[in-house]
Amino acid sequence: MNVVRGTVDGTGLRVGIVVARFNETVTTALLDGALQALAHAGVADDGVTVVWVPGAFEIPTVADRLARADVDAVVCLGAVIRGETAHFELVANEAARGIADVTRATGVPCIFEVLATDDLAQAEARAGGAHGNKGWEAAMAALEMAHVLRALPEPVAR
Repeated sequence: MNVVRGTVDGTGLRVGIVVARFNETVTTALLDGALQALAHAGVADDGVTVVWVPGAFEIPTVADRLARADVDAVVCLGAVIRGETAHFELVANEAARGIADVTRATGVPCIFEVLATDDLAQAEARAGGAHGNKGWEAAMAALEMAHVLRALPEPVAR
């Protein structure tokens, strides 16, 4: 039996972070958590590229560009807070689909951490509040997935 399990050792890894500017107080806290996690795991400062985009809808485009560059993983950070219209669902769903599409198309793990909450208090609770910092968790997941994919055999053309 073969068992593959990733680690969160960031030594020598390169990580891209795409962060949405919309709901910036929340996304800045997520970014701070992600950066702290990467530093804690040994990712060098020059191994991290942070790219700000206007909102969550724009994240997949930049995630794709980073994934096709020289990174081992991409962390996608945003916050979509429910309003009075269906816009919340449209943006959250398209961000999720787009980020997943980038991972499948490139083979580079793109970690989805776009908070989709009912209100600002829920988002703040997940960006360093009572529920921890999901940015930290996303960064750790990115490192683990980078190692998992490195440990697996390359795909075979069929």
